[in-house]
Amino acid sequence: MREGSTMNVLDRDALDLLFSSLKDRGYTLVGPTVRERAIVYDEILSAADLPWGWTDRQEAGTYRLERRVDDAAFGYTVGPHAWKKFLFPPVQSLFRAERTGTKVTLQPAAPSAARFALIGVRACEIAAIDRQDRVFLRGPYVDSIYKQRREGAFVVAVQCGQAGGTCFCASMGTGPRAAGGFDLALTEVLEDGRHWFLVEEGSERGAEVLAGLPVRAATEEEIAAAGRAVERAEARMGRTLDTAGLRELFLRNYENRHWDRVAERCLACGNCTQVCPTCFCATVEDVTDLAGQSAERVRRWDSCFTIDFSYLHGGSVRSSIAARYRQWITHKLATWTDQFGAPGCVGCGRCITWCPVGIDLTEEARALRAQDHGVHPVPKGGAS
Repeated sequence: MREGSTMNVLDRDALDLLFSSLKDRGYTLVGPTVRERAIVYDEILSAADLPWGWTDRQEAGTYRLERRVDDAAFGYTVGPHAWKKFLFPPVQSLFRAERTGTKVTLQPAAPSAARFALIGVRACEIAAIDRQDRVFLRGPYVDSIYKQRREGAFVVAVQCGQAGGTCFCASMGTGPRAAGGFDLALTEVLEDGRHWFLVEEGSERGAEVLAGLPVRAATEEEIAAAGRAVERAEARMGRTLDTAGLRELFLRNYENRHWDRVAERCLACGNCTQVCPTCFCATVEDVTDLAGQSAERVRRWDSCFTIDFSYLHGGSVRSSIAARYRQWITHKLATWTDQFGAPGCVGCGRCITWCPVGIDLTEEARALRAQDHGVHPVPKGGAS
């Protein structure tokens, strides 16, 4: 919440005025909507496109939609898509080369004209965007494509009123309430026959938008009601993860036989990395037309679970599934902190839900801790 700002109330029927205001400012609205029996993030035109009255049930390897007993717009947790697809696109042209006679000209990728208003960003997802900011913006090399898309994004957060079966953001300190990182934040409240939203300002841009909406200052009881909704979510986390000494735990157990047991189940499909909101692995491909007159360099999402991702001259560095799973979880929970100052996991639980065989990151960490005696040497340089 921005210093000096006040809490305001926006009635349910006025939600479309917020969306119209953002569209009038040139933003493309993207938010939650029901597609193919899941709640996904896609372009929406109005509040009518939100998943009113729908919720999700998630467990390891299981996702299904159900009807709620009420008409909440944001009464779900998170689906298979992460907001990174709008900021770090799955496929991105980097440049094209055109040949005319003996002359070759290079054309860099055109800047994206899209400015996105991200509607319904959860606290764990705001933390995930922050993690990608650390990778693409705060290091020695700035990704210009990500920078442009990120700076053009207007973030409308939603404070969680419920937790899913695979959520553990409370363990990671990333939710369920977002304290910052947004332009506006909504808390949906359905209580005593009323349906309304508590609105918080998070930036000057958010304050400008809010100034044009029919809001009023919230009463102390309304603020308390919104607070109770978030407290209920924190009390109903489906998973927990003990983060004490987590980095050292993984580095001590680099050669633990536990990784072989996980590999007996893991399909190395890469689902966990595709749904993860923080994973940033990518590969670069060069494509040439059949006539040899033009070529294009394209960046695509990749995964540390593919055997070619770690291919060096002579073969793959991580030829076994055990080595690839160990790399993924050790980087996520241990060495990511060495690189970027925070874990690569935000506790959204997507990797658990969308794993075809239900491998559970929290259970694997718990099993490793149960086997750990704290006497194994930490390898120099951490995990590879």
